[in-house]
Amino acid sequence: MNQKKGITFAVVGSICWGMSGTIAEYLFATQHVSPLWLVGLRLLVAGILLLAWSGIIKHESIFSIWQDRSARLPLIGFSLLGMLPSQLAYFMAIKYGNAPTATVLQFLGPIFIIGYLTIAHRSLPSRVDIVSVILAVIGTFLLVTKGHFDSLALSIAALAWGIGAGLSQASYTLLPRKLLARFDARLVVGWGMTIGSLPFTVVLVREPMPTLSFPVVASIFFIIIFGTMLAYLFYLNSVKYISPSATGMLSSFEPLTATVLSVTFLSTPLSFVQIIGGLFVIATVFVQTIFKHE
Repeated sequence: MNQKKGITFAVVGSICWGMSGTIAEYLFATQHVSPLWLVGLRLLVAGILLLAWSGIIKHESIFSIWQDRSARLPLIGFSLLGMLPSQLAYFMAIKYGNAPTATVLQFLGPIFIIGYLTIAHRSLPSRVDIVSVILAVIGTFLLVTKGHFDSLALSIAALAWGIGAGLSQASYTLLPRKLLARFDARLVVGWGMTIGSLPFTVVLVREPMPTLSFPVVASIFFIIIFGTMLAYLFYLNSVKYISPSATGMLSSFEPLTATVLSVTFLSTPLSFVQIIGGLFVIATVFVQTIFKHE
């Protein structure tokens, strides 16, 4: 029963993330919403809601983490070097490309983690890591070129922001590990989002708001509540009932959801070769989680 609950949390959370990417693509392409404005609003509102949630559930001050001097610098680092760039790069990759490719390129995060750990530990990568890197390189090549050596299927900006999303996703994963071991996850992520939103306050104040039609308001509401706050909550709850490796594999529902929705509702063009490339990149998650123990 608990395993089914964990699988449900992981799948629902991944689907929410995938849906939010497609909805963001809709806002950027048809409603002319600024990615900077949306990222700032998303982080600020979702961060405040998570902090309030943590305070209510834990029955303690949300400022307790700041009373621990050893936690202050890591929390600021996580906010500005992990949370902020991961959200910004992902939305900018959608802006200049599309939701499916941006979501798949995010899956390059584990490859950057492998590179970091290889350098940090001064050791050669394992066979599993080498296979993962090869799969990621082939998949990325197919995704961005459609198999043609002399042309790009994505703009340089979309490719750069997509790779940046993968790199910042690695930072997002590595930076808060010690904090999450000591503090409530809602508290850490809530402060990460709130602090990460601060550089966008000028944009939120100065940039004109988009026309608040019902589709726009509903889309923004979904991105903040379901695609950010609840998606993180579902993910964090899933690892209570199933292994992190299982959660990692089930996260493949995110690019699957983004691809199906974008192609179906937004008519986003994706070739067969690009789909194969995306599957190669996603396969790195399965290789890492299934064979890493060897």
